[in-house]
Parts: sequence; structure tokens; C-alpha cells
Amino acid sequence: MADAPPSALLTPTPDDDGAPFWAYTARGELRIQACADPACAELRFPPRPCCPHCRSFDSEWRAMSGQGRIWSYVVPHPPLLPAYAAQAPYNAIVVELADAPRIRLVGNLVASADARLDSVDPDRIRIGAKVQVVFARVDGFALPRWVLERP
Repeated sequence: MADAPPSALLTPTPDDDGAPFWAYTARGELRIQACADPACAELRFPPRPCCPHCRSFDSEWRAMSGQGRIWSYVVPHPPLLPAYAAQAPYNAIVVELADAPRIRLVGNLVASADARLDSVDPDRIRIGAKVQVVFARVDGFALPRWVLERP
């Protein structure tokens, strides 16, 4: 997908805790924050300064396989923002990560990394379908999007 005009599409507003997530996506990597205390080691998303499980402030970023499954989805009618009207109907999916089932990310199911948001027919979307992360460049960010493992 070609870069859209600045501010036309929803893009992240990174904070100190989430900035590493976006730095990794810019390199084509999906990493999730984890507690660095070996007695805990729990993954957490969204990123935050303190582990909600053990209260440690030590963290690290673990590489994920980028595989997951569709946990939920919606096809908004009509588009909620004018910048998305030309791509309607599009989808928003919630993906449960294969290597971290308690971690769920929101994105779009697309035919390829550079495809439009409406590139997958909404009738083809199924809860439980296996997906793989891809990264689309939008307004200077590499946004995680998802493609079906078996299109």
C-alpha cells in the first residue's frame, strides 16, 4: 500500500513504553514486551513500565513467530472515518498470537503487505483461520497487518 497523506489514516502515537514495538516493526519484526524477571517472564501487551503479574520494572522484547489465528473480527458499515471510505468494506481483526495465546493484536486482514484494506472479501474471514503477520508502510510506520496462511 502506498503511503497515504499524513494524518489521513489512523496511525500510532508511540509513547516511551511502546516505542520499541514500533522500532521492531520498522525492521520487519514482531516482538512483544516480556517481564525480564526469570521467576516471572510473562509476556504483556500493550507495553507498560511495570509487570502486572509480579510488579517488576525490568523488561525485554521477545521475538514472535508472527503466526496467529483470527480471534474476532468486524466489518464496519459505513466506514467510521472519511479517509477509509474508498476502501470499504474493509475489516478489522483481532489476532491471537500462536506463541502467546493470551496476547491479542488488532489489525487488518489483507491479500499482501501492500494491498488495500478491502483486498480480502469479508465473506472469506473465519474465526480460527490461521494468519501470518506482514508489515505495511503507512505515514512513516510499519503497521502489522495479517495475511491468511492458506489464501
